[in-house]
Amino acid sequence: MTPGRSVDTGEHPPVRRRRIGVTTLLGRKRREERRFDREAARYQMRQRMFSIGDDYTIENDRGEHVFKLDGKALRARKTILFKDMDGRELVKIQERMLHVRDSMEIEGPDGKRVAMVHKAMITPLRERWVVDVADGPDLHAQGNFVEHEYTIERDGDRVAEVSKRWFRVRDTYGVEVAPGENDILILATTAVIDTMAHPAR
Repeated sequence: MTPGRSVDTGEHPPVRRRRIGVTTLLGRKRREERRFDREAARYQMRQRMFSIGDDYTIENDRGEHVFKLDGKALRARKTILFKDMDGRELVKIQERMLHVRDSMEIEGPDGKRVAMVHKAMITPLRERWVVDVADGPDLHAQGNFVEHEYTIERDGDRVAEVSKRWFRVRDTYGVEVAPGENDILILATTAVIDTMAHPAR
């Protein structure tokens, strides 16, 4: 044996594999939630808008008017015209006589379907709503719709959250929309769910 040269005995220390434990996953989830809360756009919606059939504006968290909702009843069907502040129609929400019960369509200005919102057929634990998006993955809403406390997800990732905790104004609730999402589609979806979850208005 050459002096100073170590002998390879064939035995090597075990390789330490990094394990992702529950604590790591929870920490990652909390970081994602903080990022969502920090970067999300926040809007204030009014509930019970169809109790008197009037119109109202949607505000952001700085109190600026950003969209208008025009609630009407056309041929005994509920219709919501979603407009910008200059009065241009962005989408139309309309109750249709469709083969899917408890559903409403969201249409673009050209009359083409953007999405259809309907109650999920099978809800084993909690009430759920499904948004069938015409040109992309569907959205799923789950939570307490009567109390306006629920989330909207795509493929398990949260894209929006609805809650009353951000605004203390009576008969209002907040909508947080993740960066890069279609704010108009999300807000129209919440208006549909609010309308259909409270049919006695």
